[in-house]
Amino acid sequence: MKIKQTLIGGMTFVVLASAPLISPSFAMQGMDHSGMDHSGMEGMEMEARGADIVLKGDVQDGVKAQALLRDVSKAMAEFGGKETHHFMVEFTSGDGKKLGEGVAAVKIIDAAGNTSTPLKMMGMDDGFGVDVNLAKKGTYVFEVGTKLNDGKKRVFRFEHNNH
Repeated sequence: MKIKQTLIGGMTFVVLASAPLISPSFAMQGMDHSGMDHSGMEGMEMEARGADIVLKGDVQDGVKAQALLRDVSKAMAEFGGKETHHFMVEFTSGDGKKLGEGVAAVKIIDAAGNTSTPLKMMGMDDGFGVDVNLAKKGTYVFEVGTKLNDGKKRVFRFEHNNH
């Protein structure tokens, strides 16, 4: 069993992992931590364990997006965080090449039709991720806007029923 240390939502997690998620790039090792404030986090460790939910993929303009939700509610609650899930997206071209360079942000539409402000997603190896709060029951729609390394703007949509 491997121990992985990663940064999610400004908190350090120690993740015990025995198998990759969807692909090894979703494992979050090697995240770019530059420019982030880690003050006051010495010795802070917690295990991020929970169910992973693979969302139905989306294809836009020759790019396939695969999204994953990881339940981090227990780990975040230990430190007063309200986030319930870590939302991750990985992009690949038609020939299977990973497209992990560029920018991505997500808007979340809840069951009542309320749309969040865009949340900037952090680059993680070959994908992007952000912590989100999905505490209410119902269907959530994730609209992920991107400008990947090919310079084209795309919007990918994913749904999750939180029952």
